[in-house]
Formats: sequence, structure tokens, C-alpha cells
Amino acid sequence: MDVIGGNRVTLLKNGAEFFPALIAAIDNAKVDVRIENYIFEADDAGKRIAAALGNAAKRGVPVRVLIDGVGSWHTPIVFFENMRQAGVKLLMFRPVRKWFGFRRSQLRRMHRKISLIDGRIGFVGGINFIDDLNGSLSEHPRYDYAVQIEGPLLAQIYPTVHLMWRWAAWRYFRRRDAEDKPVVVNMAPAGHHDAAFVMRDSVRNRRSIERTYTRAIAHAKSDVLIVCPYFLPGRHLRRVLIKAAARGVRITILLQGRADHPLLQLATRALYAQLLAAGISVCEYQKSMLHGKVAVVDDSWATVGSSNLDPFSLFLNREANVVVLDAAFAQHLRESVMAEIGEGAVTCLLEDWQKRPYWERIRSWLAYGFARWAAGMLGVARHWD
Repeated sequence: MDVIGGNRVTLLKNGAEFFPALIAAIDNAKVDVRIENYIFEADDAGKRIAAALGNAAKRGVPVRVLIDGVGSWHTPIVFFENMRQAGVKLLMFRPVRKWFGFRRSQLRRMHRKISLIDGRIGFVGGINFIDDLNGSLSEHPRYDYAVQIEGPLLAQIYPTVHLMWRWAAWRYFRRRDAEDKPVVVNMAPAGHHDAAFVMRDSVRNRRSIERTYTRAIAHAKSDVLIVCPYFLPGRHLRRVLIKAAARGVRITILLQGRADHPLLQLATRALYAQLLAAGISVCEYQKSMLHGKVAVVDDSWATVGSSNLDPFSLFLNREANVVVLDAAFAQHLRESVMAEIGEGAVTCLLEDWQKRPYWERIRSWLAYGFARWAAGMLGVARHWD
């Protein structure tokens, strides 16, 4: 993990803060706009972003958008065609031409959420281009985070997005985008944050995000706070958490209470007894759909990104996180999460969990067994352990 100083990293909570900042940056773009996102919905938020991208293209700004074929497969084709007609260059990562069944390659998704403008501003996080209330499972907005980045850290991010676009253009059209040139990044200091860009791919960075988490937790001295909607860590990461709790580190994990993937939630709940018995606090967010993927360790380490702590994110998907080494930023993120826990989460108690009916326990372990079987089918079981 290469840490770079001189950055300004701004925490953005939910689409309510993220979308206006992104659209303002696109509206002011003069040189280049590059977008990677898993879901691009044709709802109100998606239409506003699409309009900003189209307007930038009409002004003569090169605009490149890469979306995932599974994440956005429900979005009407006409929505993307309208963007192309406005001048936006749009590609789909591993498009779904037919239902992919059990083809392993189709399960390797582009789950990153990165937006880059003019070599001067970038956004990384877990927020898809979808309205906060769309599928939030309640009347409250979905709970998520992103960061806005200005400064030299962008020099770490731009090459990965540039290469991903070139790969997608060659993979699906057998031609290179001759107009796609590397963007000159403004390397002038923009703030005082030390930060690093951490990505997961299937080449040289297969376990980079997992190692970032395990190293931070292994060196924790006082507190670990994890927010993760899809939480199914392997034995190694669980051992690191349990060892940290055993040496007196206070560990809090915020997970989904309102599940959009109930089978995965059942599998996750099979781990609760082990975690709770180790002294780890497990909370379930009930206010709305939890989608944020963030963590804070001690007083100065924090991460915001797209990666869950499950086999898909850690060993299959292309993911991107930003690590920020700054006490004020870490405190701000911690306070934001703790406020949400206080307002919208339920703390799970070991005695209550041990009193669950047997049929509930059996369902959870069957779901966990299915998850392990699926990991074996996908070829990631050895990494998961």
C-alpha cells in the first residue's frame, strides 16, 4: 500500500451528498470525464447524472462510462443509447447476452465505483448511480458512503481506470480507443491527508484489500469499527478479529438488518455466535438498507470503498477502496457511523442468539454450507479459508 500525502479527502454520506458533488464536478469539466460504476439506474438520480454527462459531451469534453453487465442489466437499453447519442462513450463490462448460469468468468464483476474529472478531482466509494430511496427497503434512504479526492492520490487511480477502459474496448470490440490518452493529473498538494488507493483485481492485486483489512486489525490497539452489508469473512479474517478482541480491542461490526439478499444474511448469521462469544459487538441496521463499506481502526486509520468482506468482493470482483491515515477524518467517519448505530441499529446479544429456535439455527448453517459449496464451485474456497 503506497501512501501519498498532500490530499484533501472529503467524506460524502449517501447519494444526497454524493450526487450533487459529482454532478457539479461534471458540469465544470473541461478536459476529461471517466466513470466506472456497477449499477446505473434510469431513475431520477441516474437521469440527472446521465444529463450532466451528456451535456459535458456536447461541450466537447471526452466522456467515458464503463458499467457492469450484471449490475445494470435491468436498466433499459434505450437509456444508454440516449447517452451514446449525446456523445458519451459507453461500454459494458462482461455484458450479459444470455443468462450466464454457472460460467465462472461471468461471475467476475466490475464492482468498483470510481468517477474522475479533469485530473483534478475524483470520487471513490460504494454508492451506485441509483436514487437513495430506490430499493432502500423502507421510507428512509439507503445508507452508504463515498469520498471526494483532490490531490496527488489521483495519480494512483487514473492509470487503473485508463487500463480498464482499454481492456474493455479491446475485449468486446477488438479495437483500441485511439482517442483515449492518459490524463495529466494535477500533482499539486490540495490538503493534508495521507491516503492510499487499494484495488482488487485478478492479476497482481488479488488479495490486496483483504490484506489491508487484516493488517490494520492485527495492529489495532483500542478500537475497530466495521460497516459491511455483505459480511462473510473466511477463517483467517475471523481469527484476526477474534485475536484482536482477545487482547482487549473493542470491535463493533454493523451489518444489514433489512436484507436485500436474505440467503447471504442467513449465512452471515451462522457466524454470530462465534463472534459474540469472542466479545465482538454485532449490530444490525434496521432503519433502511445498509450498503456502505467502511471501517475505522483506532484513531487514525479509515477506509471507504466498494469492497464487502465476502468471497465475491475479496476474491472475484474488481473492487476499489481508499485508505485515509488522518485522525480528523477517522473521527468524522466514526462519529457518523456511531450516530447511525444509535438511531437505526439493534445490538445482538449472545444470550438471545443462543435461545433461537433450532430451525432458525439450522437454516443459517444450511445457508452457510451452501455459501461454502458455492465458493468451492467458483474456485475461491482455498482463499476463503
